[in-house]
Amino acid sequence: FDVAIQGGCVMGLSLVSIGVVALFALIEVFKRAFVFESSEEMFEAIAGYGLGGSSIALFGRVGGGIYTKAADVGADLSGKNDYGLDEDDYRNPACIADNVGDNVGDIAGMGADLFGSFAESTCAALV
Repeated sequence: FDVAIQGGCVMGLSLVSIGVVALFALIEVFKRAFVFESSEEMFEAIAGYGLGGSSIALFGRVGGGIYTKAADVGADLSGKNDYGLDEDDYRNPACIADNVGDNVGDIAGMGADLFGSFAESTCAALV
């Protein structure tokens, strides 16, 4: 339990920290590279960062689901057809890969959702 809490804290804090640094860098690039009539116009242009964050979150969630499902299907097919084992039998090595794939898919999906929510909320606050 402690490892899960610490891992989640590291992921959440690092994701939000990197997001804040990226947003700051994006604002600085927009200030120097483009000419805007007002700061409101610049922040409206930066609001696209939120939309991009949502798109990346969507693809991260879908991508994690695809790999998780592939590991699940592979574990089921190899265990049932080749060896006659149950789906979650501990003697099936692919069952371990299936469990790891489930965990990785869940973690990647939650991280993608966290980044999407962060990007949308910070850009909403800017506008």
